[in-house]
Parts: sequence; C-alpha cells; structure tokens
Amino acid sequence: MLGGSFWIAMLRNGIGAGTIMAVFLLLDRPRFTMKLTIWLYSLFMFLAVTVFSFWYLYSSDTYVRFSPLLSIVVVGFFCINMSSDTLFLSLYRFTLGFYILSVMVFCGVDVSRIWFGNSVWADIIVRVVMAAVIIYIIATRVRKSFLSGIDYLCEEMDGFSSVTVFLSILTAGLVAFWPGARQLSMFHVVRTVILFFMAGMIQYMVFQIYLHQGKERRYQKENELLAINEQLMLRQLEILRESERKSVRIRHDVRHHCLLMEEYIKKRQLDKLLNYVQQYREDIESRSSPRICANDTINGILSLYERRAREKNINVTINVRVSGEITVRDIDLTAILANIFENAIQGCTASGEPEQAIHISITRKGKKIVVQCRNTCARDRKQEVCMPNSGKAGGVGMSSIITVVSYYSGESEFFVEDGMFVARVLLNIPET
Repeated sequence: MLGGSFWIAMLRNGIGAGTIMAVFLLLDRPRFTMKLTIWLYSLFMFLAVTVFSFWYLYSSDTYVRFSPLLSIVVVGFFCINMSSDTLFLSLYRFTLGFYILSVMVFCGVDVSRIWFGNSVWADIIVRVVMAAVIIYIIATRVRKSFLSGIDYLCEEMDGFSSVTVFLSILTAGLVAFWPGARQLSMFHVVRTVILFFMAGMIQYMVFQIYLHQGKERRYQKENELLAINEQLMLRQLEILRESERKSVRIRHDVRHHCLLMEEYIKKRQLDKLLNYVQQYREDIESRSSPRICANDTINGILSLYERRAREKNINVTINVRVSGEITVRDIDLTAILANIFENAIQGCTASGEPEQAIHISITRKGKKIVVQCRNTCARDRKQEVCMPNSGKAGGVGMSSIITVVSYYSGESEFFVEDGMFVARVLLNIPET
C-alpha cells in the first residue's frame, strides 16, 4: 500500500470491488433480471466501499492486515449468491476477478515505486487503465465464447478444480496484498511475474480441460441419440418393407375384386355389387390404422412402439394433444419418447403380471410439453422415487432422457405409484 487519504482509499476500494464484480457479472448468468442485478450490484458496491474506507480511516494498520482476505469473503459471498449457476463455476469466476485485481495491484504499486517515486496517483491511473482494458477485452472478446460453453462447465466443474484454482490464485494474490514493506528489486519483480504467470496458466488450463471434457461428453450423448435414431429408422424401414409386401398382395387381390365386380355389372346384379362394395370398404377401414398425432415425429415413434407392445400382448393407451410442428429437435423427441416407451415395454415383460398395460399421454400447454408414461411393473418395486436400470434402449439409457431434459431446462422424475412405474418429463419449448 502506498498510503493516502480517506478519499484515496475509497477510490482504490471502488476500483478493486468494481473490477471483481464487473468481471464476475460479464461472465455470469444472474439470478434476477439484468436491470435489478445492476441495481443490487451498485448498492452493494457503494456500501462495501464505504464501510471498508471508514475502516481504513479508523485503523489503517488493521485495514492493511485484514481487509484483503475479508474483502474476498464479503464480495465473493455476494457475487456467488447473485448467480444462478453452480457453486463451483461461481468460485471459478470469482477467482478470475480476484486474479485480475491482484495483477492490477502489483502493477500499480510497483510501477509507481519504480518510475514515479511512490506516487499515489500513478498507482491509481495504472489500475484504472488496466481495469478498463481488461473489462473491454472480456466484454468484446471473451464473454460470448465463455457463455457459449458455460453449460459444459456447469456439468463438469467440481470441487477439486475450484479449490485448485482458488488456492493458486490466492497464493499469487497474497504476494500483491501482503502487508508490510516489500523489497524493490529486479529479482522480486521477476519472481512475482513468474508466480502470476503460473497461476494464470493453471486457471486457463483448468478452464480448457473442463470445457473440452464437457464438449466431449455432450458429443457422446449426441452420438447415442443418433444411434437410437438409426435404430428407429431401421425399424421404420422394416415396416415400409412389410407395407410394400402388403401392397403387392393388395394389388393382386384388387385384380380379383375388379373381375368379380365386372361380372356383377355384366349380369346387371346391382344389389350384389352394392353389397360387395360395402363389404370391401368396411374391410379396408378395419385394416387401416388411425393416425395418433399430427406431428410426424411423435406419430412415427408412438406408432412403431405401440405395434411392438401389442405384439407382446400389452394393452396400450395413448393420449396425445400436440398439433403440428414444435421447435424441439426430432433427435431429442426420439431420445425421450423411444427410450420411455422401450423401458415401459421392458418393465411390463419383466413384471410377470398376467395383465400388462402402458398408458402414455403427451400434452402441450403453452410453451411446455408434458410427457407421462405409466406401465405395469413388478409388485416388489419400492414405492419411492427411483431410477430404472439403464437397459439398452436403442443404445441409450435413462441418462439420455435426463441430458435432453437439462438441455431444454426442463424437469424429469421417475417413481412407483400404485403398482405402476411412472416416468414424467417436462420440456420448455424454445422459440427457435
């Protein structure tokens, strides 16, 4: 610390707190609206800077000794509670802000001591310039790419990574904030620069490692979803081939029908002809399967698995209230519906019950879609919230459902109720 009046201390505190909070907010997804968040940040910053500045005025010695660590706790607690992201990701963001502040303090103090004879204003100007440049770079170059990969970081970052980064940055920060006189020498400057560089590299490497792991895990999930789509298309191809064989038989039968109707017409037996046409129409209507849903993807999946369930003598009830196209990817609809239906069929066959049933309902309410499936299960299943065994449902388990649900910021639950296994999924429909 280079000393100074109450107002100088208040200015320094404002620069420090403002830098940390600006970096955190630029890389954050706030819990509240942006307008309310900015008001709360401004109010907190004013109160914190005022309190710490009066502390400096009252006892500069204790302020120099304890304010750096205490400010970490106070500002960190506020920023973390203002964020809607996970604790570990918030800790990472806060340590980044503290690291930047530590570099600013080191540069400001040592530049002032080396070139400007311990000038207080030189220290402040260096901090202001560095803060402005860093915040500008984060806002224009870093923020967009960071927020685009923030979901990967939320999924992958854990306590070990956050503690590692925090301790490395805290070690570097103590060099900048350690109270007492520091020897001004080239050795000291070089050692501090190396320490800051190593701490920064640790933080950057942790970010890149977990971002890469998150993307790789997401790609694996996408590959699993593609695999289940491939299985579904193969089954639909089998149905098309069977339909083609049926159409060949129908064309063969139609030839005989036409010959018989020609014979009735030649003999002017119109009553018999009319009766025969009515029987033929009723036969066609009885064989045609009704369309379940206007949405092609939902209709195709449900039709396919309904047929498979009925082949296993499982009673199926389907109620769909979804009209037209929805802005949910077909691959995600397939992952949810096919996996739920596949597990329901497996649950019914494994139950050993004489009467097996599956009840599926799909309802759209505004910008939400609710999928619920109830199926017969073994009587010894506990009446509690549970996760089913991740059976091979087209190469993907229940974890794929949870992944897709989280992608659409939805909810999912699986439990046993009244002897029936219940899978319930809620998706938020995106605008595009």
